[in-house]
Amino acid sequence: MKFELEEHIGKYPVVRQIGSGATSRIYLARDPFADRDVAIKVFALADDVGAQRTRLLRKAFLAETALAGRLTHPHIVEILDAASDAGQSYLVMEYVPGPTLDAFSDVTNLLPLPKVIEIIFKCIRALDYAFQHGVIHRDIKPGNILMSPAGDIKVSDFGASFQLRPGFDTTQISGIGSPAYMSPEQIRLEQVTHQTDIYSLGVVMYKLLTGRMPYNASNQASLTYEILNIKPVQPTALRPNLPPLLDDIVMRALQKDAAKRYQSWHDFGKDISLAFSSLRLSGDAVSESEKFAQLRGLPFFEDFDDVELWEVVRIGNRKIIEAGTVIIHEGNLGDSFYLLIDGEVGVSLRGKPINAIKPGGCFGEILYFTGRSTRRTTTITALGEITVIEIKTASLRAATDACQVEFNKAFMRVLIDRLSYANQRLVEG
Repeated sequence: MKFELEEHIGKYPVVRQIGSGATSRIYLARDPFADRDVAIKVFALADDVGAQRTRLLRKAFLAETALAGRLTHPHIVEILDAASDAGQSYLVMEYVPGPTLDAFSDVTNLLPLPKVIEIIFKCIRALDYAFQHGVIHRDIKPGNILMSPAGDIKVSDFGASFQLRPGFDTTQISGIGSPAYMSPEQIRLEQVTHQTDIYSLGVVMYKLLTGRMPYNASNQASLTYEILNIKPVQPTALRPNLPPLLDDIVMRALQKDAAKRYQSWHDFGKDISLAFSSLRLSGDAVSESEKFAQLRGLPFFEDFDDVELWEVVRIGNRKIIEAGTVIIHEGNLGDSFYLLIDGEVGVSLRGKPINAIKPGGCFGEILYFTGRSTRRTTTITALGEITVIEIKTASLRAATDACQVEFNKAFMRVLIDRLSYANQRLVEG
């Protein structure tokens, strides 16, 4: 099937071609109804492609179209529409105006360490989200991870994925995936789990950290042998200034035996969170991903999904406050509330201590419910150095409905806990 550039693809006016591959062309187009740019991947097979290869690629196309509208995540390229007929088959996707991570995988053009860790963390969150929705990607590589001009990332190209649901074929497909990033179980054509994506992301991390691949075989046969049998050189052997913890993380992700690999995305993400802390101790600034990881660990946010929690990261202002600082004065007007990440604060009324708030607690939130700036009813003082997230009440009121609903539920739990504590004090007193 050949495809020549036309003025329209389906209902979408075409702007220009922005990419191409062996089996498809990518076009920038306009969605006239939503008034936004979109990327359209048109499958265009050469005339000499055999029947078996055509069937394989057709299956990959159907796997990707099955995801339309299913995976909505801040770090996954959303599939908006799909069409297939005798004339052409195409996918309409969210447009991300930026390069893939291939642009930052060369030893001469590596990203700063904190940025690499942030990228891997966001990929972990995206792929865990996909897995929770029954999807395994199976073709994770730098070329399938896009970076926006703002530096954010999006995982794309789920054409090699399968969906873990009744009635759907979940067997391995020979020829699907990128050999250099394939896990040993993919090479052996065995049934795969989410751990195959963990392995592939480990290879991506290795590449972003060192500019090199774990294996440097000169042909397909040698590459297959090395993936199955040879232990890769540790990243610190190629880049000695890397923190040892990153060495450990990469090598665990690359374990040939899946039983020795990370068993879950949660475990992988937990170690990446430790890497954030390690880099911060060496003087690096706190990244958005570290903020996300800190919030994810708090009971206050237990019902927030990733989309809502990333929104909290964006509207919140992380602060470190010195011991003895009075954060809120009773009687003063205010326009913010606070979530306590680390440390402890004291609550007092007319100079008399009445309570203490520990990590995971919040204070000052009554302003959100009043709908206007109002006077504080208590005084809040840092009992030691503390870390807080400050959120302007106006920012929360402007947040999405879903985010506000989760905050309301969390505030209700806090209120119930405080009432229980007050009742206990009355009984004891």
